[in-house]
Amino acid sequence: MPRVLITGASRGVGLALAGVFAEQGWDVVATCREGPDNAALAALSDTFADRVRIETLDVSDAASLDALTASLDGLPIDILVNNAGITHRDTQLGSLDYDAWRAVLNVNLLAPVRVTEALLENVLASDQKKIVAISSSLGSISRTSSGNYFYRTSKAALNMAMRSLAHDLKDRGVTIALLSPGYVDTDFTRGVGGQKVSVRESAHGLFAAMTAMTIADSGRFFRYTGEDLDW
Repeated sequence: MPRVLITGASRGVGLALAGVFAEQGWDVVATCREGPDNAALAALSDTFADRVRIETLDVSDAASLDALTASLDGLPIDILVNNAGITHRDTQLGSLDYDAWRAVLNVNLLAPVRVTEALLENVLASDQKKIVAISSSLGSISRTSSGNYFYRTSKAALNMAMRSLAHDLKDRGVTIALLSPGYVDTDFTRGVGGQKVSVRESAHGLFAAMTAMTIADSGRFFRYTGEDLDW
């Protein structure tokens, strides 16, 4: 049975994605800071008792990641999904909070690389050997508009880091890609206008894109619909 590990799986796209993978017969390792105490993941585990395993992980805490790695004990992971992320809306020039900026960079940039490095042997032990980072069109330099400095820079830097990893690991058979979930109706976008897609629609598209990926797609930056995004 193929296996996926998803970080930040307690809500939004991460939770929906965990549900779609479980529905499709995959074994799911769903991680979040609350671990088994998270009510939404506990309910999902009750529905798919033989498929969903809940693990505690704070991606910004190296000790927490070490504990997860030890708990997995070499368990093969066919698809590693770096989904955990944060944002910070008050990024007005003249009143920038640099501590908050560092926190966003730590979770959105450094943590996915740290998780990838820590769980690489688990990925290499699997059949599919895929690593995905959930990015955003806001990380596209060619599409940049004003403001939102923290989130934009974190995702642009994530794109560069994961694309570099794709080059470094291609010879080992690892496929690495960056996927945008679209403009999804989640806590991140609550109170912001515009036409949004549901978490279920995004999750189904992401599942299709991830499972269809091959080594030829390594290094790509694309939407949940399969369309390429400009860097």
